[in-house]
Amino acid sequence: MTNELVFGSGSIIGKSKPIRHLFGLIPYLAAQENPVLIQGESGTGKELVATAIHSYSQRSLSPLIKVNCSAIDETYLDVELFGGVKETGEGKKEVAKGLFEIADGGTILLDCIDKLPPAGQEKLSQVMSEHKIHPLGVPEIKNINVRVLATTESSLAEAVGQGAFNEGLYNQLQNNVISMPALRKFREDIPLLVKHFATKYSKKHNKSVKGISAEALSILMEYDWPGNIKELEECIEQAVIIEDLEIIQAHSLPYDLFHTAESARHRLAEEYNLRRRLKAFERQLILRALNETKWKKKEAAQLMGIDQRNLSYFLRKHHITDPATREKERGYL
Repeated sequence: MTNELVFGSGSIIGKSKPIRHLFGLIPYLAAQENPVLIQGESGTGKELVATAIHSYSQRSLSPLIKVNCSAIDETYLDVELFGGVKETGEGKKEVAKGLFEIADGGTILLDCIDKLPPAGQEKLSQVMSEHKIHPLGVPEIKNINVRVLATTESSLAEAVGQGAFNEGLYNQLQNNVISMPALRKFREDIPLLVKHFATKYSKKHNKSVKGISAEALSILMEYDWPGNIKELEECIEQAVIIEDLEIIQAHSLPYDLFHTAESARHRLAEEYNLRRRLKAFERQLILRALNETKWKKKEAAQLMGIDQRNLSYFLRKHHITDPATREKERGYL
């Protein structure tokens, strides 16, 4: 069985038991028309799963409209979601389509549904029950055919118990629930994810990174990843950008991550730790300056407050060569 679930331009990567469970669940839920609630910590890939459900459904050729519920102004919530009369910049009035009408025939993804104001929750519950919308200030009622997917980072059951979430809306959502696992629960997939992200961002940033060193991978495997897969992806992109070799080295990982791992793994003398950390920080700072100035050494030296001769010394010290030299050595120039 493949280690990747591909849909459109996206994919879900993994071979662990939690991800295999997702691979089976997505087509099953895609074949239904009922609402789906996707819950989990930040960065676990909730939106990615929602996109996969839409892509595998019979609605895939129709729109998938994504709505950030935490960003909707409560004053304009009704018109934003369900349409209605609104004023234009010239003081005139026009009937605007709401996001539900725009998504008609397709799917609407309500991201952070727990952040939707109470009045919006009540209206949403009614629309989901009746499959009709009544645009504000418009006499006619419109039938709509929209499938609702929703995400949340918090427990809606607890929110209902505290009176912070509409019970009727919760009852409509809770029959099909996907609980996204935190990355620390399926660490065995980290090498696959690292390879995927390294390839993706090597192409994006025109680099030649092909893998990761054992030391760097060990650091990633031991880290708890509070930001989950999103944090890992950002970590690998940053490492790819500053790495000048074909293999990601430990000192190319984000400094805080490298520092934390070093502190946890090596309880050595403070003097040794300090020197190693300073060396790693020094190398990373030089690479950042070079990337920022597109490898113009004079400008990079000025950015760091040193002269160009000192920069040449540091380049030799850290075995850093510019991209043009590396390409020439490989016979590409």
